[in-house]
Amino acid sequence: MRSDNITASTNFILLGLFSTSHSSLVSFSFLVGVFIVALMENTLMILLIHRDPCLHTPMYFLLSHLSFMDIMHISNIVPKVIADFLSGSRAISFTGCGTQLFLSLLMLGSECLLLAAMSCDRYVAICHPLRYPVLMSERVSVLLAAGCWLVGILNATIHTGLILHFPYCNSRVIDHYFCELPALVKLSCADTSRYERGVDVNAIIFLLIPLSMICASYVQILLTVLQMKSSEARKKAFSTCSFHMVVVLMYYGPFMFTYMIPKSYHTPSQDKLMAIFYTIVTPTLNPVIYSFRNKDVLTAMKNLLRSSFLYKK
Repeated sequence: MRSDNITASTNFILLGLFSTSHSSLVSFSFLVGVFIVALMENTLMILLIHRDPCLHTPMYFLLSHLSFMDIMHISNIVPKVIADFLSGSRAISFTGCGTQLFLSLLMLGSECLLLAAMSCDRYVAICHPLRYPVLMSERVSVLLAAGCWLVGILNATIHTGLILHFPYCNSRVIDHYFCELPALVKLSCADTSRYERGVDVNAIIFLLIPLSMICASYVQILLTVLQMKSSEARKKAFSTCSFHMVVVLMYYGPFMFTYMIPKSYHTPSQDKLMAIFYTIVTPTLNPVIYSFRNKDVLTAMKNLLRSSFLYKK
């Protein structure tokens, strides 16, 4: 009982992403710029999808959820990094750490499932276009999005509850820039071997299975594209698929490195570097790769700018 009280009443210390030296000012400024760009891109994407009737399709409905997840994810982590750098304080309360952990697990898990759902949507649209209105109806897309959120919430609730239940008897210094699950497991003075085996099973559900679905979907898409007679259509499809796969690998690769490779094989510095990809880089790149290269989105953006200009006049 006493150890539980100590745990609950003591702050954690985040070592952070930057040192407080002037040499880190450029990197810090770059991070602030990336954060602002990510927020603007994803907010604009949601606004365009909401306003333009041409974008009221299952694909863009799922994309709007992806943008919202990216806003939530990057906003859960980067503002704390910025505040710590400016204030010089690296402390985070037990409750604050639990909240950050919960939101991080929620967004990571939900996005893994959502990316798989999006790849299935593209598979049906390209490989079975005549059946697309039936297989990917509005009801189906709503159920897919809701399922991603609900499973993500359940997963995050279970893991956050278990992690916060562990005793932290010795050091409370987290060698990371946010409260990530593996970093917190390292600090616990309890035997976490059974829990870590559970995390391995969890990683198969949220990482390997969705990634396998994505790869299988894109293989089928590419095989269908190869049968197209138009060379321009083939080139466009190859370009789109390759960009999508780059983003998927940039998200799943570092995620799998952190959660599936035994902790003895990677250092805290490597964990920080890998986490940058799925917490900062991909939320910034997703709108560009999935949306802003799309003709429908560009048309919707022109319409929005035109209507804003006419309204001012």
